[in-house]
Amino acid sequence: MTTTRAEAAPVTVDRAAIEHRLITMRKSVVQLDSLGRLDGARLENDPGTGLALERVLALLHDLALAINRHVSAGVLGEAPPQTPTTSFGAAARAGLIDAELAAALAPADGPHHVLLQLCLDAEPEQVAGVVSAARNGYRDYVRQVTDWITASTPGPVV
Repeated sequence: MTTTRAEAAPVTVDRAAIEHRLITMRKSVVQLDSLGRLDGARLENDPGTGLALERVLALLHDLALAINRHVSAGVLGEAPPQTPTTSFGAAARAGLIDAELAAALAPADGPHHVLLQLCLDAEPEQVAGVVSAARNGYRDYVRQVTDWITASTPGPVV
């Protein structure tokens, strides 16, 4: 039988840091929910909404990246991933999230906040779809990471 890194040595992750980031992520998803209906007309008349959306999505992305890097280093014993795409892939390999969610949150075209900016600049009618996908994806991310922390013994708080 082959022993993986996670089975061979104790896993060291800072649960408190992860849980703190998850609190901020939960609040950010609620902020996205509270914005209500998003369409081209609203974004045209209220550019501040687009800026708020972009900032919240960037925050969610950055927090997920930090969690992914921390957990993948602690569980896989690898150097922390350097790109968002590799961080979500490493998070899936570490068992933090499933591969489907990893692919959804790290699309080849770039993170959701970058896609949102492109839509705001070019096609604001696509914003609602980008925000909906991000909101659902990060809601699932928070749930899966919470489940991982609850179900596993990721090690002592360091």
